[in-house]
Amino acid sequence: MNQELIHVYFMPGMAANPSIFEFIKLPEDKFMIHLLEWVIPQPNETLVTYAKRMSSKIEYDDVVLLGVSFGGVLVQEMSKFLKLKKLIIVSSVKTKHELPIKMKLAKATKAYKLLPTQFVGNFDSFAKYAFGETIKKRVKLYKKYLSVNDKRYLDWAIHNMMCWEQEEVIPGIIHIHGDKDPVFPIKHITNCITVKGGTHVMIINKYKWFNTHLPELILS
Repeated sequence: MNQELIHVYFMPGMAANPSIFEFIKLPEDKFMIHLLEWVIPQPNETLVTYAKRMSSKIEYDDVVLLGVSFGGVLVQEMSKFLKLKKLIIVSSVKTKHELPIKMKLAKATKAYKLLPTQFVGNFDSFAKYAFGETIKKRVKLYKKYLSVNDKRYLDWAIHNMMCWEQEEVIPGIIHIHGDKDPVFPIKHITNCITVKGGTHVMIINKYKWFNTHLPELILS
């Protein structure tokens, strides 16, 4: 691999596999794409420890980290252990203050602890939770993208999404968000690049926008 290329690491969203990035194309003379994937957390592993473990998978300096949804939360934690060229999150949140009220209530009441058992083996319910109501109309299409259904992972991921304690925005972060995101409504989001008509899965169905704009965002 050419060290002169800009290495871009992509982290998928909760329960998703790297195939969500299958339509993302960057100019090969400038960029090298690397796809990260979820690993099963160790017993009682904290998000910080997990992020440090995932950071060991980054083989280059001054890379670009891009994470989607809960993957966006993870790359923010990973950035604390790495020297980055750019940190980009998509369909995600920058602090706990951008979480929607329903998630804050779920945290306060610990209702989120009831979710994983219901979702394991029930793709329709999990797709609604992870991707939003409109996705149910295209369950067959998106079923291939949600393959990380280990209960240990789901329990851990949902807990760490709901209970993320980040108070301050990481300086220099680039936040790309759809104005039709049902999971993290844009009304709670500040200082983002807004994609018109973008939903929580816009990395898939708005890939042309990303293919057009990601190179300039990385190089700017």
